[in-house]
Amino acid sequence: MASSLYRHLGQTIGHGYETVKSMHLFNDFVDATAQITIGERDIVVRFQKRAHNPLLIGAGLDKTDVRVPWLGRKRLQFQFG
Repeated sequence: MASSLYRHLGQTIGHGYETVKSMHLFNDFVDATAQITIGERDIVVRFQKRAHNPLLIGAGLDKTDVRVPWLGRKRLQFQFG
């Protein structure tokens, strides 16, 4: 499952990340510091400013607005510094 999710992330980002190894994706995108705020209706993940954030924004991840069923259907949103 994790391998498939890394493949999907690489495909979503593009820019040559479609074929990189999962550790490369982890180091560039997943291993990041963030502030998580859990409110009554939403969960907001605010990532610090990083060199790769423009690629995540370009992939549309800043527009993520997903309801998480196992967390009381709270909305999950990502913000990039």
